[in-house]
Amino acid sequence: MPVTAGLERVMGMRWREKIIGSAEAENRVRGLKKQAGRVAFTNGCFDILHAGHVRLLMFARSLADALVVALNSDASIAGIKGPGRPVNCQEDRAEVIAALSCVDMVVIFDEQTPLALLRRLRPDVYVKGGDYLGRLIPEAGYVLSYGGEVHYAPYLGGRSTTLLINKIKNA
Repeated sequence: MPVTAGLERVMGMRWREKIIGSAEAENRVRGLKKQAGRVAFTNGCFDILHAGHVRLLMFARSLADALVVALNSDASIAGIKGPGRPVNCQEDRAEVIAALSCVDMVVIFDEQTPLALLRRLRPDVYVKGGDYLGRLIPEAGYVLSYGGEVHYAPYLGGRSTTLLINKIKNA
């Protein structure tokens, strides 16, 4: 039996089916909303997954019936974070995020913000990490404009990809 077949059997579903394009995400979100389901949305680089990321994702999923994670593409991260980032390629990051049971869909986007994807999906709930509390976030303003909710996940201090990278470099 191929390794991936064994993983799919253990996980109960094909996690790779969670990694979809924006058109497919739009169809799935529309279907969920027709069934009166609530959709949460969050976004990020998720370069080196850590406890802060996992808590954000679990918090976001707790607010809705489904969670869409918009994942910055490699090109998007390089533009935001600079040379040397991301550490992990977008395909690997998407697979790791999709493997989490609290995540229902992963959509990779190329822009520096997920605003275009938010406009397309119009989720019921938009979630950012608590480290963004008090910052002006254009995406939040858009979600509020059509009656959606904006939540900030409780912040778990001392966890960040940058801290992990520095710790590894200094080890």
